[in-house]
Amino acid sequence: MGEAEVKDNEVYEEDLVDYEEEVENGADGGAAAANASADVVKKGYVGIHSSGFRDFLLKPELLRAIQDCGFEHPSEDMRRDVQEIFKMTPHDKQVMMFSATLSKEIRPVCKKFMQDPMEIYVDDEAKLTLHGLVQHYIKLSEAEKNRKLNDLLDALDFNQVVIFVKSVSRAAELNKLLCECNFPAISIHSGMTQEERLTRYKNFKEGHKRILVATDLVGRGIDIERVNIVINYDMPDSADSYLHRVGRAGRFGTKGLAITFVSSASDSDVLNQVQERFEVDIKELPEQIDTSTYMPS
Repeated sequence: MGEAEVKDNEVYEEDLVDYEEEVENGADGGAAAANASADVVKKGYVGIHSSGFRDFLLKPELLRAIQDCGFEHPSEDMRRDVQEIFKMTPHDKQVMMFSATLSKEIRPVCKKFMQDPMEIYVDDEAKLTLHGLVQHYIKLSEAEKNRKLNDLLDALDFNQVVIFVKSVSRAAELNKLLCECNFPAISIHSGMTQEERLTRYKNFKEGHKRILVATDLVGRGIDIERVNIVINYDMPDSADSYLHRVGRAGRFGTKGLAITFVSSASDSDVLNQVQERFEVDIKELPEQIDTSTYMPS
C-alpha cells in the first residue's frame, strides 16, 4: 500500500483497531454508535451482539473489495459498512481469517482487524491445487463460444453449473441467450442491488435454477454443494482468480469439472501461469469425457 493511500485512510485506522473503546468514551460516541446501529439494521445486516457470537470470521475477499474499491478508488460507503459491522462485534473476541490465497498486498489490511495474529500459510503454493477436480480447456475463437457452450450444456451431465464471464454486460447478455434457448439459467452481477443478488443467490442455492451466469462477484466464498461444473466462458485475469473460480465446483470433498475457454494469446498466458504455479497439467477437453470422473457416484 503506498504512502499516499495510507495517509488518505488515517482517519479509519483507529476505528479498525478499537471500536468499542471509542463508543464507551463519551455520549457523542454513544449517539454515533446508535445511529450506526440503526443504519446497519436498516441495511439488513445481522446485529452480532444480539446473537451472542464471540468469534468473528472475516472473509479476506471482503477486505480485497475494500482495498480495490476503497483505497484505490475511494468508496466511502463500502469501507464504512464493513467498519460498522465490525463495531457491532464484542470487543473481547477472536478474529479468524481463512482464504485459499492471501496476497502480500492485502495482508496489512487484514491485520487492522486483528491484534498480534498468529499467521499460518501453505509453504508450497502448488499444494493449493484442488483435489477431485478434473480440469480441461477448449481452444476456440470468440465467435465460437456461444455454440460450444450450448453443446456442452446439452452433452454434459450436471447437477448445477456456474459460468463465469468478465463483465456485467456479458453476464446479462449470456444469461438472456441461455434463457432464450430454454436453459434454466439465472445471473448475478454487480449491476444488481444487493437485495436482488441475495434473492437470486437463494434461488440458485435452493436448486430452483441449475445454471448460474456470474462475474467474479461470486468467484470467492460461495459454497453450493450441488455445483459440480464450472465453465470459464471468459478467462480470469490471474491464477488466483482461476483457483477461486474453479473451486466453486467439487466443494465439500465431492468431485467436479472445470472447463476453460481459451480464445486469445493472453488467455493462453494465464492458463500457463495456472499450470506453472499450481503444478497441474490441464489438458484439452477430449471428445468424450467419463461422467464418473466428475459426477458423484
